[in-house]
Formats: sequence, C-alpha cells, structure tokens
Amino acid sequence: MYKRDKIFATLLATIICLLFSFPAQAEMTAQEKTALKAKILEVLNENPELLITALHGLQQRVEQEQEQAKLTTLQNQRKALEQDPDSFVAGNPAGDITLVEFFDYRCGYCKKARPVVEKLVTEDGNIRLVMKEFPILGPNSETASKAAIAAMAQGKYQQFHDALMAAKGGLGRAQILQIAADTGLDRDKLAEDMQKAYIADIIRKNRQLAARLEISGTPAFVIGDAIVPGVASLEQMQQLVAQARADCQSC
Repeated sequence: MYKRDKIFATLLATIICLLFSFPAQAEMTAQEKTALKAKILEVLNENPELLITALHGLQQRVEQEQEQAKLTTLQNQRKALEQDPDSFVAGNPAGDITLVEFFDYRCGYCKKARPVVEKLVTEDGNIRLVMKEFPILGPNSETASKAAIAAMAQGKYQQFHDALMAAKGGLGRAQILQIAADTGLDRDKLAEDMQKAYIADIIRKNRQLAARLEISGTPAFVIGDAIVPGVASLEQMQQLVAQARADCQSC
C-alpha cells in the first residue's frame, strides 16, 4: 500500500508541475495556484481511477520506448552480428536468413540447445549460422574459445567445435589439446596460435557486442529483430525463422 501511495504521490506531483509549467500559469498569484492545486486534489480524490489510468499509460510508454531502444541498438549492430569475418559461419553460408548464436563450451544449456539448432539448420537448408565465441564460465571456457578460434587457421573449426560441445568434464587445457589432436589438428601449432593477440581481441569484441545487446548468458540467439535468451524449442525457432523471412520480404 505504501509503495502504491508513493507512486500516486509522485505522479500527482508531476501532474501539478506540468500544469504550472505552462506559460498561462506564470501570471497566477500564489493564492490562485493554491486554489488550483486544491481543485486538482479534489478531482483526483473523487476520481482515483484517473491516476491508475495515467500510471498504466506511463508504464506502457516506458516499455515501448525501451523496446524501441533495443531494436535500434540491434539494427545498428547488424553488420557486427552477421558479417563479422572473424566469426565462423556454419549451415548455408549463402542462406537467406542469418541465425547468430552466442555460446560457451562449458555451458550445459548450450549443449542442450545444440541438437535443436542442428536440426533447425539441417531441415531448413537456407540458414546461415554465425558462431559467436562468448566464454563466460571461467578460464577454461576462455581457453576452449581461444583454441576453437585458432582452429580456423587449420580449416577445422567445425569439427573441433562439435568435439568440444560433445566433450564431458571441465575442459582443462590438457583435455582441450587432446581433443584437438583427436580431431586432426596440429596440436603444437594450435597451442602457439592460441596465444596470439588477435584471438583475445576477437573474444573481447564478442563480449562488447553482447554487452551492447544486453546479452549476459548463454546460449543466446539473434534472428531477425528477435533476441532469444536460453534454450528454445524447435517449433519456437522455426516460428522465428518464418517471421524473419516474412519481415525480410516486406522490407
């Protein structure tokens, strides 16, 4: 009750301030202003639903402005999301729809989402899947991402990515390098390349992009104008793909 009364009082004060801000009120005497304030209070006391309606409208307006701000940010980051040459593109590189995934190799939910994403991309056949290395679960996650990015230089990113996602355990450095060797990567070259500055820069760039989009967890997907946190069902993802295609055709 106290919180609601405080909100009403704040809203009332705002209404009164707005009324007194009009040029016509500038010439009012203190007595006239007091009388007007009393009249406003009387009207609002007799019609409290006016406050509720105004508060509801204000809340809707704030939410709409927040959603529009998020959409504007997403549109401004479209190139970084979909056309970054440092991000591996799986699926159909020439596809008409782009699905961006932010993931961490040690994230259980990412592993759970993996078969859904694979089925979606395979069955559709016309989706570009942009992979954003986004290690957020500690040093081992960052080591795994550095190794995966370094694997691009040897042309085995996809195979290594799949093996890391399927791996059990904590993914320590020794385990990661053994998985690399099992995948056919040059283990020594990979270990050397992992230390290069450009790899850390790619991870830093992905983190900055995620922050701008208010993405803080994994997995997170971006498709069309939608940002989808967490694991979604195949049906939900298919609906988002269909919506993105419809929006694209109406551009």
